[in-house]
Amino acid sequence: MEFDLNKRHCYWFNELTKIPHGSRNEKALSDFIVEFAKDHGLAYKQDEVFNVIIDKKASPGYEDSETLVLQAHMDMVCEKNGDCDHDFLKDPLDLYVEDGLLKARGTTLGADDGTGVAYMLAILEDDSLAHPPLSCIFTTMEEIGLLGAAQLKPEDVHGHRMVSLDGGGECHTLLSSAGGGTSVITRKVLYEMNDDPCLVLNVKGLLGGHSGGDIHLEKGNANKIAARMIKEAQRKGFDLRLVSFNGGMKDNAIPREAKAVLAYKGDFDAIKAFMADTEKKIWKELEFSDAGFKVEVEKTKCAEKMSAEDSKAVIDMLYLLPNGMKNRSMVIEGLTTTSLNVGVVTTRDDVVEVQTLVRAALDSNTDDLLDQIAVLCELIGFKHTVEGKYPGWSYSEVSPMRDIFRKVCEENGRKLEMSAAHGGCECGVFKGLDPEIDIISFGPITRYIHTPDEELDLESFDRSYNLLCEIIKACR
Repeated sequence: MEFDLNKRHCYWFNELTKIPHGSRNEKALSDFIVEFAKDHGLAYKQDEVFNVIIDKKASPGYEDSETLVLQAHMDMVCEKNGDCDHDFLKDPLDLYVEDGLLKARGTTLGADDGTGVAYMLAILEDDSLAHPPLSCIFTTMEEIGLLGAAQLKPEDVHGHRMVSLDGGGECHTLLSSAGGGTSVITRKVLYEMNDDPCLVLNVKGLLGGHSGGDIHLEKGNANKIAARMIKEAQRKGFDLRLVSFNGGMKDNAIPREAKAVLAYKGDFDAIKAFMADTEKKIWKELEFSDAGFKVEVEKTKCAEKMSAEDSKAVIDMLYLLPNGMKNRSMVIEGLTTTSLNVGVVTTRDDVVEVQTLVRAALDSNTDDLLDQIAVLCELIGFKHTVEGKYPGWSYSEVSPMRDIFRKVCEENGRKLEMSAAHGGCECGVFKGLDPEIDIISFGPITRYIHTPDEELDLESFDRSYNLLCEIIKACR
């Protein structure tokens, strides 16, 4: 199958790929969409972070219908192969078709969420389509924390029903997604001269994973394991003083590795033997989730070590911080509803920082976990702040939009598939702006998003556009 630019959704997607639009670099695409609105005589608003809202009046016969909101994000993840010289700040994507799949040479394609943006532009220009009043919201910076949507105000959402075009799978919709926030805890530590020998404790071999989609699998968290091993050794009488602790790379990824440097007194071989015994015990706990788990203990040298008070505070904090899955849904089989991930620990100069990502379907659960961490910080002596907080999208048993979607699928000989996510998405932000909004998610089949292997199924791209038009027509 070819990428037919005579089809307007294909034409607009192709146009988008000519304009660099990575996260925080959406202005050019935002301005392009504004010019589109001007050219078509449509009411629009562009805000300070380059979100764009375009409204179109109802077609004849739909004047009394409630407004339907369509929504997609403009930004794409900019990843490329090591041998690719593409410049995401200035170069258009190099598209090609292989076996009915649209790809970009050496780079991500941006189908997430360029397909949604292209669909909205095609629908807005189509005066033959029967539709209720439409309000199309194009957001920015979704891929780096839903930052554009977070700047919207309740008055920017012009209807109480919405199709989020950041979904996938054609006849598939999400039922809910988690809200959350990142807890950032810090402590300024004092260092003193060190004359004691030192060792490095390396936790390795864990599989890691997505802190939303994989948290229910109870995978080992390298930061928590390292802190546990140090604490257990201390409680057995070993004299260990922290020099530094570093583990994990992103707050939304379960950390696979952690490294702690410690000054010690006593017999190195005895400490190493105790750590080996502890490793065997923990390996047994992780046998079915992280069989590759291992610990390495090696000698090293260091000129300084933390004060006894600061070392104890940091280890106690890491040992006591809650982590992992906390609640499951009683309605949706297999859905985690509350969790947190001690994702990143860094020691820089004289500051230790810990980032923990909290996720929950209900905002009250998010607040409760963040408050628990705040109280723990007060008790141990850490500073606590919350960054990037966003609301969840809770499951609604009654959803007229879902009923419309189901009927359209059945009329096309398909069955509506439904799932719930423990990850965050913009639907939660819109639910926070309007608690009564009725949302479905929708989109074509894509694969390997956020990687240079990203691909868009062109037949699905066509089928999904037709399904979307039928959904819109059914929204009387």
